[in-house]
Amino acid sequence: MIDISIIIVNYKSWSELNNCLQSIIAINSDRFTLETIVVDNESNDYKINEFKQLFPTVTFIENSGNNGFANGCNLGASIAKGKYLFFLNPDTVINEDAVFKLWKTSNENSNYGIVSCRQTNENYGKYTEIRFFPSFFTLFGYSRVIYRIVNYFHLNNKFNFHKEIVFPDWVTGAAVFISKEWFASVNGWTEKYWLYFEDVDLCKKIKENNGEICLIRTTNIFHKHGGSTRINIKTKALTKTEVLISKHVYFSEHKSGITKHLIQSLLVTSLLFEKLTLAILGLIFFYIPKLKVNIFIFINLIKYYINAISKKTWISPRSVKYLQK
Repeated sequence: MIDISIIIVNYKSWSELNNCLQSIIAINSDRFTLETIVVDNESNDYKINEFKQLFPTVTFIENSGNNGFANGCNLGASIAKGKYLFFLNPDTVINEDAVFKLWKTSNENSNYGIVSCRQTNENYGKYTEIRFFPSFFTLFGYSRVIYRIVNYFHLNNKFNFHKEIVFPDWVTGAAVFISKEWFASVNGWTEKYWLYFEDVDLCKKIKENNGEICLIRTTNIFHKHGGSTRINIKTKALTKTEVLISKHVYFSEHKSGITKHLIQSLLVTSLLFEKLTLAILGLIFFYIPKLKVNIFIFINLIKYYINAISKKTWISPRSVKYLQK
C-alpha cells in the first residue's frame, strides 16, 4: 500500500498547480511513498491535456462539472491508494520535511484525526493559527473580539506559542492530512458546501468523534494568498458570496432548534444590511474595484435568499447536493 495520497482539486489554477506539482515531484524520499491525484473541476480550457503530458506520474481526473471543493476532494479520495490522504490547494508549494512530519505525527498519534502545519504566504506572513468553531458568540467581528477578551486565559493556554504542537478547533482545507480510517469514519467531506467552511465542517465532525485537530508549528508550506479564487472581479464576488452562503450551511448542519433559527435570522438581517450599504458605496465609487465587487456580492446574496425561500434549503445552489434536494 502507498503511504500517502496527495489530492489536489483544481479549477483554472494552472500556473499555481504547475509550481505545486513541481514541488511534489522534487520529493524523492526513501522514508515514505506517495502518489498524486489532481481532480480538475471542469476548467474547460483544454490545458489538462498539456499537464497530463508534463506530469505523466500524476493521476488526473476530469470532474463532471465545477462541483465544488468538497465534491472534488471526495472524488479524488475514492481512487486513492494511500493509507493517508493529504488534501492540498493547487496554490501551495510543499517540501519533503513538511510531508514527513505530517505523516510521522499522524502515524504516531491515532487520536489525531487531522494534522496540518503552518502556512506562509507570498509576503512571508503566517496564516492564522487560532481558529475556533463558529457559534452564536462569534457570529460577528465585534462579538469575536469580546469572545477573545473574555476567554483570553483559556485561549492563551490552548495556543501557547512556545509549544511545537497546538490544537485549534479547525485548520484550513489548504493542507489537511488525515488517515483513510478517520476520513471514512466521518463520511469524508460534506458536499452541501460548494466552497468554504467545508474544512470547518470536517474538523467539527472529527471533534464530535473524539478526534484531535493538530497543527505542527515547527514546519510550514507556502500558500499563495487567494491564488485559487481571485481570478477577476466577478470570480472574487462569487467566492466571497460563497463564504456567506457556507456560513448558513454550517449552522444548518451543526445547530438545531431555537438557536439555529435565531442565528440564521441574525445572519440574514446583518448581511443584507452590511452588503446593501457596501453595494451603494460601490455604485458611488464604481471606479474602485474593491468597492465595486460589493455590488455583485449583494446581487448574488439576494438570489441566494430567494432560492433558499423557494427551495426551503440553505444548501448552496452550486452544490451537487442542491440538485438532489
